[in-house]
Amino acid sequence: MSSETLSASSEEQSGSVSNGRGILMPIGGAEDKLDNKVILSEFVEYAGGDKARIAIVPTASSIEAAGLRYKAIFLGMGVESAEVVYIGSREDANGGESLDAIADATGIFLTGGNQMRLSAIIGGTEFEQLVRERHNAGVIVAGTSAGASILSAHMVALGANGATPKLRMAQMFAGFGLISNVIIDQHFRQRDRIGRLLSLVAGNPGLLGLGIDEDTALVIDDSGIMKVVGRHSVTIVDGSHMVSDIFQVKRYGEITISDVRLHVLGPGRKFDMTSRKMIRD
Repeated sequence: MSSETLSASSEEQSGSVSNGRGILMPIGGAEDKLDNKVILSEFVEYAGGDKARIAIVPTASSIEAAGLRYKAIFLGMGVESAEVVYIGSREDANGGESLDAIADATGIFLTGGNQMRLSAIIGGTEFEQLVRERHNAGVIVAGTSAGASILSAHMVALGANGATPKLRMAQMFAGFGLISNVIIDQHFRQRDRIGRLLSLVAGNPGLLGLGIDEDTALVIDDSGIMKVVGRHSVTIVDGSHMVSDIFQVKRYGEITISDVRLHVLGPGRKFDMTSRKMIRD
């Protein structure tokens, strides 16, 4: 069965399908899985609550039980179904039951691990295309840790930590492209990643840098409004007025940056990605 046929049939079944894109939910990693489960509960509600059909994609992880843990959590939260979609090769991602599971899902959840593994196995496949189609049709897509970084068109990987921006501090690769104008970094303050996000925005000042703390998530709707959910903060780096000397720096030298706009938003705060301003309630 082709991805187009699967998409068409699933649109008739899913109560979450709308006229616009679905919610995008990048999570900074280490989200609460034991107590209130604020972030995972929000994901389930957007996926349909007790009618939610969750597809869990653990490809980024080398730990076989990673998907099963989330399956148990989601089933314990009362969803209609939670299915682990195992994709261990590009052949798996280009047909078969994996496409059926995504086509039927009202919520898609990408686990943490190694985003390069996720990109190398799934990037450019029928599976990636179907995830994009389902999201465009109104299905929520969430990713935690590595699963968060790959949601955007520009994916950060293989970076160093530290507060000072330096050349070659991180690399960017192609992500899934569910959102095109941002760079998403995770485990942000806990792993001291402000330097690498600043360096990436200095080299790509048209992109908005989003640094998401652990146990924290962004809920991004189809109009570009972001809301912070969870326990900590999201750091937003706006380089639209930035001046830097990145084009002059050699090897791994430090980058001088001026006039960067920095926002640090706590739980419940909202931000308009179009105007690049916090929304004051």
